[in-house]
Amino acid sequence: MDADEVKEKLIAGAYEEVIAAAPKEPDDAAWPLMQAEALAALGRWKEAKDVIEKGIERFNNDLELRFALYEAARQTGVSDEAKRRLDELDRLAGSREWAYRSPSQRVALGRIALLVGADPKKVLELFYDPTRKEKPDYRGTWLASGDLALEKNDFALASRTFATAAKKFSEDPDVWFGLARAFAPSDTRESVAAIEKALEFNPRHVGAHLLLAEHHIDGERYTEADAAIGEALKTNPHSPEAHALRAVLAHLRGDEANEKLAKATALQQWPTNPAVPHLIGRKLSQKYRFAEGAALQREALKFDAAFLPAKAQLANDLLRLGEDGEGWKLAEEVQAADPYDVIAFNLVTLRDAIKGFRSLESEHFTVRMSPHEADVYGDRVLALLERAHDTLSAKYGLTLRQKTIVEIFDDQKDFAIRTFGLPGGAGYLGVCFGRVITANSPAARPGSTSSWEAILWHEFTHVITLTLTKNKMPRWLSEGISVFEERQQRGNWGEQMKPRYRAMILNDEEFTPVSRLSNAFMRPKSPVHLGFAYYESSLVVEWLIERFGLEKMKALLADLARGVEINAALATHFASIETLDDEFAGHARRLANAVGPQVDWEKPKPRELRTAESAAQILAEKPTNYDAILSYAEHLLDAKKWAEAKEPLQKLIELYPEQRDADGAYAMLAKAQRELGEIDAEVATLTKLADLTPEATDAFARLAQIFAERADWLKVLDYTARLQAVNPLAPDPHRAAAEAHEALGQRDAAIAAYRTMLRLDLSDAPEVHFRLARLLHANRDPAAKREVLLALEEAPRFRAAHELLLEITQP
Repeated sequence: MDADEVKEKLIAGAYEEVIAAAPKEPDDAAWPLMQAEALAALGRWKEAKDVIEKGIERFNNDLELRFALYEAARQTGVSDEAKRRLDELDRLAGSREWAYRSPSQRVALGRIALLVGADPKKVLELFYDPTRKEKPDYRGTWLASGDLALEKNDFALASRTFATAAKKFSEDPDVWFGLARAFAPSDTRESVAAIEKALEFNPRHVGAHLLLAEHHIDGERYTEADAAIGEALKTNPHSPEAHALRAVLAHLRGDEANEKLAKATALQQWPTNPAVPHLIGRKLSQKYRFAEGAALQREALKFDAAFLPAKAQLANDLLRLGEDGEGWKLAEEVQAADPYDVIAFNLVTLRDAIKGFRSLESEHFTVRMSPHEADVYGDRVLALLERAHDTLSAKYGLTLRQKTIVEIFDDQKDFAIRTFGLPGGAGYLGVCFGRVITANSPAARPGSTSSWEAILWHEFTHVITLTLTKNKMPRWLSEGISVFEERQQRGNWGEQMKPRYRAMILNDEEFTPVSRLSNAFMRPKSPVHLGFAYYESSLVVEWLIERFGLEKMKALLADLARGVEINAALATHFASIETLDDEFAGHARRLANAVGPQVDWEKPKPRELRTAESAAQILAEKPTNYDAILSYAEHLLDAKKWAEAKEPLQKLIELYPEQRDADGAYAMLAKAQRELGEIDAEVATLTKLADLTPEATDAFARLAQIFAERADWLKVLDYTARLQAVNPLAPDPHRAAAEAHEALGQRDAAIAAYRTMLRLDLSDAPEVHFRLARLLHANRDPAAKREVLLALEEAPRFRAAHELLLEITQP
């Protein structure tokens, strides 16, 4: 075989063939380079080092061989030699840069420059980009550019680079592996798909097997993770990363002895390899075990104080533990040492952005939010959180020894950076790390009808359960308890049964057994599937507590805190996982079948529902078909046939009264009733809808309007409070609440509501100032004069304000 054929074998993972093919007296430095790379892939670094040293004897000034010698010295733990070799490389590259003109040599020059601290942008401009333009078919430049982007945590740039490379080198496993790494933090499905491509073209690709193992660990598929690690070790029995991941699995299983053994094995060839404790700690932090993760990053930094990945991870761990002082300091150190690190840059920029946040304190909480939002609804946030604390800490028998920190962001990008380190995560409303909660404010998610009160209740439930278990609980159980407790607090909070979920429960391909529930959170096919994972998890928790009791659930959490594996703990307090899988599936199906039992849930083809006539034809054959009734009613409403639309909608509600869609049958019926002037019937319909969902903002607003017209002020206050639980930054609910308080003679509450209004964007500020002045004057508060003057400043001809001013100044 010639060198090109051997290179193809090397890329495809035929390492033994590459080693055997290398000539004893090579005429080109490429031969010892390939032989050494093959030996390294098998974990035989000392042999690889010998091959490289012999190669240098023949090709003394070969830059790539000398670079490979540096890496071999590093991997075999000879730190002093590695440092000496890097100094030699720096001198050689500086004195003979003119001599190294081949694409592979230019890439090697770039890598050396990066190691000795060169500006990454200059490396791209001087080495990688020109080489890629001159030799676009050389894979090494693409790999080096992509690796550089990954090193700087610029996953967007890395994904673009590797995706372009994959079009040129469609059968290159290293390119596909690079793409898999780029997608790993943000898109598990795409990452796994790229891993599969890498393994298609090199079934022995150690990095691909280990990245797949990481995904399995993230999804709590520990048996599959073991298998993937095993595949990597078949090729490289000495892989430090493989043994580090085995240590992670042992830790997660509470197997201290095997954890120590795996970690010691990972450090066998290089006892001070900082990447080993860093990898173990990073994976534990991803499991929310931040204290253990932080300790491991400190260990990595003892091995190498300049190892920036460990320092960056430690900064994030400390920020998530609420240790902000040291966390922010470390983030700044990382950013100063590497200005191109995207995550460090984002964190430092975020710190500057949130310096202006206001801290609100209560007995058990520190809440940080923008001053504007703190003025508008900060008191309500504290009151809600204290109520959650009192309810849930008593229920689960937990005394929290430290205040919980809650950070509410009015910019979704800032929330994402604080939570994930990178922009993104648009589907997340809030996240709990244990002691620290981050959440999007309503301003950060315009158009959303999610209740911020329900979000904070959900997240604080995580504080309780993560503390009780020392963060040692599976994702499904953590989320399941939080959604369950939402519903316990308010029956219409949290994920609820709906037609789509009913269908998913009854579909074996979409229903997830208890034993696989955590995986449903990691690779959801769509936002609907993610919502269903939350719902199904809460159903499991609800079923377990109803059947076995809360004390059993608390005992389960205590076992998890002691390190008992989840399935063993379930078997102790409930039943074996196989029994739970089987019995819960039956329970869930019974629940699903009880939803609209008289409804025909079969879905007609879309073309069969395009017109009122076609929908009516379906109804003639299937009079209880859900989609046909709904579609027929929609067509009638579009045609403004209000009276005719009522009948199918009333029928549908009778068949399925638990409909929770804010824009569904109840809202449609209320619209028809309103158009027909049937206000009492409209109120009855909207009241039912309002009790079924916390997201029916149009219904809340309409009911508040009707009850204001009827001077039923207590109901006005009820529905404006529900509106404010969705968006406290909208002025209209505050206006209606202020008028209700004023009409009820609750002057102090009315004054507070009007003052809140003035902090929002208003078109009728003079009227608000006037009403506020009138109330203050009634309370004999001298601030009344200022308010009436503000009203007159904006509306000089405001007669009533003039009269009030006279009354104030000339009593």
